[in-house]
Amino acid sequence: MNYPTFFNTIPNITLQDPLSNFLGTFEDGIVEFSYLDVVKSAGHSCPTVAGAYITTLKGLEALYGDETPTRGNIAVSLKDDMQEGVTGVIANVITQITGATELSGFKGLNGKFARHSLMHFNADINGAVEFKRLDNNKSVTVSYDHSSIAGNPKMQELMGKMMQEVATEDEKLEFGQIWQQRVSNIFDRADDVVFINKENV
Repeated sequence: MNYPTFFNTIPNITLQDPLSNFLGTFEDGIVEFSYLDVVKSAGHSCPTVAGAYITTLKGLEALYGDETPTRGNIAVSLKDDMQEGVTGVIANVITQITGATELSGFKGLNGKFARHSLMHFNADINGAVEFKRLDNNKSVTVSYDHSSIAGNPKMQELMGKMMQEVATEDEKLEFGQIWQQRVSNIFDRADDVVFINKENV
């Protein structure tokens, strides 16, 4: 499987998953998610998927500090409606990493390890996404804005040809390379595209 090499330079997100430990899935319940893992599930790499990954990475770093985040111990609230814009795409990435779901998640074992009812939409929060620890109620809110990172000027022209199905094979290849270069640039400036409110940590 071939993919852009910059995927391999993006930091992984490591969590401790008590359910995985209980069921013997991963040693000590330690699980890592890479950007490649998220891209496989999303089916593509784009500024939105990258933003959801960066939002989760930076949000959990701010919330847990030097501690390893606990998967299933994190409630997630999103400011927008699930069906608005790209909110569903963002939510799916966050769900994959944190385990938090609205209603469809695991119901738990004897009152433990539940993953459902940990994600909420239309939330009254000071940011786009809130991550909250269930063990101590500390929380951070994160907003993502990549508008300062412009794409290649040729992107719109090539996308137009792609949509009209008149692009040559070379132009298709160039478009993909240009598209992923912007995603790479976003990761290179991850600290510039996320804004974290730590008032409740």
